[in-house]
Amino acid sequence: MAKTRSELREKCMIILYQWSLFKDKGKVVLDDIIKDNLEVDNDFVRDIVYGVITHIDEIDKLANTYMKDWDIERIDKTGAAILRMAIFEIKYTQTPEIVVINEAIVLAKKYSDDSLKGIINAVLDKIIKE
Repeated sequence: MAKTRSELREKCMIILYQWSLFKDKGKVVLDDIIKDNLEVDNDFVRDIVYGVITHIDEIDKLANTYMKDWDIERIDKTGAAILRMAIFEIKYTQTPEIVVINEAIVLAKKYSDDSLKGIINAVLDKIIKE
């Protein structure tokens, strides 16, 4: 059965979270993480995950620009994965901004606390208004 875009975004977040745990140790093979998290190959997931990783420096710089007294490296890895994924979608895809924000907030409600949900919402709102 085909997964919805919301379910696929959750998979993207999980993959980016796992990647962030092991990226500095040099032990990770991203294709293996993706394969372990998907029953079938999916272009949407690959586009988002590889896009975030390709543009991570620019994404992190943009996030940090709008995080008052915070840094993307200081927030939890799940929240960072959600924020990075949303920023990538806003900047590099045709996904409507309202959809991106809504999906990010839904994931933040499920995986993060209220303060992080607020940070994600505020950062994305500022990026859209930029």
